[in-house]
Amino acid sequence: MKIPDWIRLNCIRISLSLLLTILLIGCSSTEKPKPQESKIQPQQRTTVQKPVKSPVSQSGSSLDAHREGKVPASGPLKDIYFDFDQFDLRADARDTLRAHAKWLKDAAAAQVEIEGHCDERGTGEYNLALGAKRAQSAKDYLMTLGVPANRISTISYGKELPVCNEHTEDCWRRNRHDRFVVKSAPTT
Repeated sequence: MKIPDWIRLNCIRISLSLLLTILLIGCSSTEKPKPQESKIQPQQRTTVQKPVKSPVSQSGSSLDAHREGKVPASGPLKDIYFDFDQFDLRADARDTLRAHAKWLKDAAAAQVEIEGHCDERGTGEYNLALGAKRAQSAKDYLMTLGVPANRISTISYGKELPVCNEHTEDCWRRNRHDRFVVKSAPTT
């Protein structure tokens, strides 16, 4: 049976229309905002003089501090550092984590978020994964020391929130770290 020409022509038109629609949808770009960007609403004008803000963020989170344009507050738990392109814990990091485990056991109501950070070298995706592995290494070690898993969360910022922006080995060394943010403190 031969298909009439008008049916074949309509099939071709429909196919081309569908193809064009798929191409237009696929080529449209919807750019998502980067994690470090914040949508700050314009402040309303007031006649009251505002107090001078501290250069240190009170929230503790590196991301919140970045959004506020401040330095993250240092808490009771010190950063640990990693070698280039590594996520295994060095001896000095294990010593620091043992002290953290003791503090967390003494402060039974405290919860901690471990932020994994990397230096600027490597792709964004690679560094997010590496930061996640660094944070998980610290969490796993704390758990082996008796800190319950439900008191520890992890997050990776990769290379997005550097401590230092110079292109030197010393700066890169400072950016390869895990930061410990106490989320809830014990009541005294």
